[in-house]
Amino acid sequence: MRKVDAKGEAELLAGPHAVLEALRAGRRSVRRLVLARQESGDALDSILELARARHLPMEIRPRGELDQLLRGATHQGVVAEVSPFPYAEAEAIVARAVGGEEPAFLVVLDGIQDPQNLGAIVRTAEAAGVHGLVLPRDRAAPVSPAVVRASAGATEHLPIAQVTNLATFLEGLKGQGVWVVGADAEGGQELFRTDLAGPLALVIGAEGRGLRALTRRRCDLLVRIPSRGRVASLNAAAAAAVCIFEGVRQRGRWVTKRDEPGRS
Repeated sequence: MRKVDAKGEAELLAGPHAVLEALRAGRRSVRRLVLARQESGDALDSILELARARHLPMEIRPRGELDQLLRGATHQGVVAEVSPFPYAEAEAIVARAVGGEEPAFLVVLDGIQDPQNLGAIVRTAEAAGVHGLVLPRDRAAPVSPAVVRASAGATEHLPIAQVTNLATFLEGLKGQGVWVVGADAEGGQELFRTDLAGPLALVIGAEGRGLRALTRRRCDLLVRIPSRGRVASLNAAAAAAVCIFEGVRQRGRWVTKRDEPGRS
């Protein structure tokens, strides 16, 4: 939910995990916390500790008032008023990924429209250590409070950018030595027999229609997830998870290096 008041535009994040990760990441300005009476739990304890350390305004309200504030959306007794989501610059994401110690690993979404799917993909990408995620600016779900909640707050840690022209962006990636691989249920070579260990941009199509024709033409290669069941294909979030973690599996030496003690 988004609101505008004398202090400017703000969003209402709901749920303990979304609020906690926003506080931990520190990428947004948190104006105030609104908590329901008699709430408890480890996440809430961490929220209160961070809020008190930063001297954030806190209000305790009846749960019914939080229901009205969120217009019935699930909140689990925790709401934060925060500044709008801070998108990264696509060029900066690419520069860091290409110039890093390990091969670039980006996820590009071609028109995902369901906030739940977007949130799930962001959560998977952040857990996998993907360097950044890129969305089209138009005809796609933005990073809304619903997406933040669906991602369990992973949006607050993963660099996410919007671009006006996805095809042009993909062409630019190829010019920097990044292999553009599109997931396509209808064709392409088998995912598990494809080399994903080098600099990679994994492109996931929209729910239902998959990759747009122009996007498909910009891909260096198309891959499919082999299926033995009767259901035609996985949904976008599940397909993204399979493809992303196959990339992680093939980059095993980089994952091992990142997980060594003392590394973040």
